[in-house]
Amino acid sequence: MLQTNTVVYRSRAVRAMVILHEEHIRRFLVVWNQARDKSVVLPATADPAYASLETLLRHVLSAARGYMIWMCEVLELPDPMIRRPAEAPQLPAETDEFVAHLFEQWRTPLKDVGDDRLEQPEYPSRWQTKYCIDAMLEHAVMHPIRHAFQLEELIRERERASVAGQ
Repeated sequence: MLQTNTVVYRSRAVRAMVILHEEHIRRFLVVWNQARDKSVVLPATADPAYASLETLLRHVLSAARGYMIWMCEVLELPDPMIRRPAEAPQLPAETDEFVAHLFEQWRTPLKDVGDDRLEQPEYPSRWQTKYCIDAMLEHAVMHPIRHAFQLEELIRERERASVAGQ
């Protein structure tokens, strides 16, 4: 058994993914706040998750919630009891509290899952792509990384445009 914080994990892989998930959600939040401070505007799209920085924040935090709920469902584990984040307009003021709750609820549901349950079988996700648990954990870690990357590019574009406009 491997320990992180006060949680002991049966699987090193699960432990690593839980730790990396927290790390990259935190990094996304830093970049999101930089984007907000620089008044970054998301490009127009039909995707409602990209309607504003606030909806993108809710998208990333809701997805983190959904990944863990899905894993618990397919593994027939108890509901992790992760509440929904606030609606987009209110979420920035409540982010710290929600993220603390999210991390707390993410740390323990998979602690007793062994490596033998990580790669087989595969289960259809809510969007119908098939994932084993290991792949969903990796997807959960990559999701905030991808959105932080997108925001970093928009920040750089805004800074270049600002310099060019001087």
